Amino acid sequence: MKLRHQQYGKARVRVMKVTRRAKQHELKEVEVSVMLEGDFTKSYTDGDNSAVVPTDTMKNTVNALAKKHLGAEIETFGLSLGGHFLKRYAQVRQVTIQLTERLWQRMPVNGRPNRHSFIGSAKEQPFAKVVCSRGRAVVESGIQDLLILKTTESGFEGFPRCEFTTLPETKDRIMATNLAASWVYERTPASYAKANAKILAAMLKVFATQYSPSVQTTLYQMAEAALRAVPQISRVNLKMPNKHCLLINLAPFGLENENEIFVPTDEPHGQIEATVTRDWK
Repeated sequence: MKLRHQQYGKARVRVMKVTRRAKQHELKEVEVSVMLEGDFTKSYTDGDNSAVVPTDTMKNTVNALAKKHLGAEIETFGLSLGGHFLKRYAQVRQVTIQLTERLWQRMPVNGRPNRHSFIGSAKEQPFAKVVCSRGRAVVESGIQDLLILKTTESGFEGFPRCEFTTLPETKDRIMATNLAASWVYERTPASYAKANAKILAAMLKVFATQYSPSVQTTLYQMAEAALRAVPQISRVNLKMPNKHCLLINLAPFGLENENEIFVPTDEPHGQIEATVTRDWK
């Protein structure tokens, strides 16, 4: 018998940080996963724990380092955590840090954002994955569960038909998707936060302003826009489930439905995925 691969760590470490400035408080909440790879084989095969960093220590490390290193950009916090474990433990070969952010927005009071009160935002979650090994670190950023929709400028025509095809062709339909997108940094940007915002803005502009002959076409155009917007990224991964909005037949009620009344559905849904890289990749 041979142990082919092993890794272990601490998952779902939640930490919240309040930065108390005079004019207003800043709030940051992240869920962190730490996974270590390295010389831990004997802990599996021989019951030898002499090299095993306790997962409770990993949790405590996340909490302690958050005081100094958790700030506006979760990517830099991930790099700090990865660097710490590599420096502190010689038996660690690679550290994978995954961070998912919960967004909080300032509560409006009398038409102005309150300095210390917040409202939990919608479902979307920015995230980052940082893989640190000795001499190299790879940063991947992204967003998940971002629900976007447009009421027109989308169609689907020219597809093959068979005896089981009932879908009608259309030049005008609702397009909705729960976007999951990530991008890999080949070089470090001046600001991860600003670069991420620029990437997302470029992708959403394509979604909103360009006619979509299919989800596949729009996905590819959005990835192209992301790569053009920020030269430091080398690869974009997109998942765009097609959230169907089905036209309801109102004829039994003596009414016409002129592309107005729909039933939104979550399942079953089309699942469209792709990875787009620069030519030199």
